[in-house]
Amino acid sequence: MTHRHEPALSDRPTAPPPDRSSAPRSETVTLPVTGMTCAACQARVQRELEKTDGVEDAAVNLLLDSATIRFDPARTSPERLVEAVRATGYGAELPWAAPDLAQEEAERDRQAEAEYRTLRAKSLVSLGLGLLAMLAAPPPVAALAMTVFVMLWAGRHFYVRAWQAFRHHAADMNTLIAVGTGAAFVSSVLATLAPGFFTSRGVPADVYYEAVILILALILLGNTLEARARRRTSAALRALTRLQPATARVIRDGAEVELPIAAVSSGDIVVVRPGERIPADGEVTEGASAVDESMLTGESLPVEKVPGSGVFGGTINATGAFRYRATTLGAASALARIVKLLREAQASRAPLQRLADRISAVFVPTVISIAIATFVAWYLLADQAPAVRAFTSAVSVLIIACPCAMGLAVPTAIMVATGRGAELGLLIKGGVALERIRALDTVVLDKTGTVTEGKPAVTDIVALGGSGEDELLALAASLEALSEHPLATAVVAAAKARGLVLRPAEQFRALPGHGARGAVAGRDVAVGNRAMMLEAGLDPAPLDDPAARLAAAGKTPMYVATAGALAGLVAVADPLRPTAREAVAELRAMGLEVILLTGDHRRTADAIAREAGIERVMAEVLPQGKVAELKRLQAEGRVVGMVGDGINDAPALAQADVGIAMGTGADIAAEAGDVVILRGDLRGVARAIRLSRSTVATMRQNLFWAFIYNVIGIPVAAGVLYPVWGIRLSPVLASAAMALSSVSVVTNSLRLKHASE
Repeated sequence: MTHRHEPALSDRPTAPPPDRSSAPRSETVTLPVTGMTCAACQARVQRELEKTDGVEDAAVNLLLDSATIRFDPARTSPERLVEAVRATGYGAELPWAAPDLAQEEAERDRQAEAEYRTLRAKSLVSLGLGLLAMLAAPPPVAALAMTVFVMLWAGRHFYVRAWQAFRHHAADMNTLIAVGTGAAFVSSVLATLAPGFFTSRGVPADVYYEAVILILALILLGNTLEARARRRTSAALRALTRLQPATARVIRDGAEVELPIAAVSSGDIVVVRPGERIPADGEVTEGASAVDESMLTGESLPVEKVPGSGVFGGTINATGAFRYRATTLGAASALARIVKLLREAQASRAPLQRLADRISAVFVPTVISIAIATFVAWYLLADQAPAVRAFTSAVSVLIIACPCAMGLAVPTAIMVATGRGAELGLLIKGGVALERIRALDTVVLDKTGTVTEGKPAVTDIVALGGSGEDELLALAASLEALSEHPLATAVVAAAKARGLVLRPAEQFRALPGHGARGAVAGRDVAVGNRAMMLEAGLDPAPLDDPAARLAAAGKTPMYVATAGALAGLVAVADPLRPTAREAVAELRAMGLEVILLTGDHRRTADAIAREAGIERVMAEVLPQGKVAELKRLQAEGRVVGMVGDGINDAPALAQADVGIAMGTGADIAAEAGDVVILRGDLRGVARAIRLSRSTVATMRQNLFWAFIYNVIGIPVAAGVLYPVWGIRLSPVLASAAMALSSVSVVTNSLRLKHASE
């Protein structure tokens, strides 16, 4: 049954979803990639994947050792993509799928911890041997043995990867390290085994064993610190995956059985007791409780759950015990989808990354050319020991130019920022979105479910005569309990919230477009609009003034009559979100224009806009009209962000420069927007913009220092300061500076963990 009163609350005329049946079907896979050590490696894998047939988009991430690829399954497959990566000389495997989130993340943690421990051991042992070789000055043969040990054990992977790159007609950071240390080692071996070769030519038979060991040690130390930083940047992701319990209590053959989460099937009845985490998504079948969903959605208050309510894996049951039917498991669960989107976001590239990629593509060949030129210049121009000085200067150029910092500059910022966004209740889908949000100058807000709560609630009660508010509300709710209309539901909810007793209604009749009539405790009761009162022979004049005032405020006045006389008004409205006014004020303070775009009546829209502090309103706009309005704003040169619920507003979210979806753990509108505000708090828009501005500033700082470091460091290593100030940079100092540059980039990015506070 339906009946209703004017004006309508909904600002969302139902529109069919866009037809995507003819759209190409794409799939996404994230492949673990091994062997990448610098931006040149990353760029080479990226180029190979992008030119592979069937690949629509690829994002290779040096920090995560991964490649996220969107492809057409009709033209290629994950197996072929693995082969494409391997063809570049790097390792790749099909992704490992664990039966549950916790196990998968535990495996990732185990691998990351193993990598960190291995690098730490190699760096510390190498550093100890290097210091021993430098301070104790052991015999050349002993120093040779120590160097061979470090090169074969701690630094072997540098030489293996450099050879692989050479076989594939490429060069990367490993090439620079291998050529530099290899040249120093070969020269030292010759000086040890055949010193006369040097002395007969007037050149000292110097050895550089300690330099080779210390160079490898410092590079490994930098890699160790990077691995440690990777573990820190993934903290938010690990916290999400640990929300899922390892086991669930399931009813099997009439008895409770505790099973691993991977053994739970869709349709199983799961038992949850007070204080326990909910194992999987589902629907309550028996019992009632309040559930703390803050870890998933950010909502601070527990959510009441009754039969028919949805529950989500990872949330905490607060009070009562209940049973529910498991419905969504594994990768399809709300928690798993959030984790997947966050992983994809962390693995994505920002537009600024393209600059680093273009430079990295020509960087290593350019550095090798500079090193050769440095050797020739010193050999020809040095006043003494030209061969030695030429050699050490060329090695310093090769070592200091390792482009680690360049490769880490953007990915580290994206990883930390997306993790910080998750902590703030923001799911930012990738580097492109993260970089683009900062440019917004106009924010368009949908009304229902965005600026308002999205569900009607009783806001005012006006009682006539001797009737009290509770008595009036109880009569109206007793009648409306038989109606299915949303406004009737709001009246009943308000009565229950006050603890009022509802009495059975009889002879119920719904009057479409007017209201409803019936009998409550033997008294005739009518609830409806003004026209219904007139048809019933009642004079609504005594309530016209308060009704007009309420309507002007965007509320729906419902007249209540009993026993043939007016009893009062019950006003229902979609209330403003508690933080909406503050959110609008924040956006305006940041210099953005805020516009309310809604399909609702002009009077209702204006009332909500006034309450929220919004000056510009576009009302009575249908969904297809919203897209046209956004296009018009964009034609004016505006950069527009659209904030909506991600369902009926999907076309407008897609049209906007940045689509921002209001979501919950139940439906995070994953396909609708570039950003999802998990907490349903409109202040998330301003937080996202501030986070974007901080992140882009950090990316630019990282790239600036990475580039400037090489622009300054390479000439210094080549010896341009020597003629004036007598300054030369040894290979050992060059390796320390190279490691420090990578650590500084990671440390600068980690500052984003406190952004948007």
